[in-house]
Amino acid sequence: MGYILNFLLIAIIVLWVIRLLVRMIFPAVIRNAFGNMQNQAQQQQQRSNRPEGTISIDYMPQKDKKKGNADKLGDFVDYEEVK
Repeated sequence: MGYILNFLLIAIIVLWVIRLLVRMIFPAVIRNAFGNMQNQAQQQQQRSNRPEGTISIDYMPQKDKKKGNADKLGDFVDYEEVK
């Protein structure tokens, strides 16, 4: 009987300590996450302060030099829809 009471007492104390830690740490973590999101949004807003109508291209893929001739691509067969 004494082991059960000791277990319950220790479990209650551990859960109470975890609860207190979560109450202190969780708001700080959430505040930090929202602060980071605000900083990212401000940086993005500063980058996009361009006059209306301007275009910027961030990435252009390289053109392939191996585009084949249409004769080498195969035979072309006309398609007719049959009803």
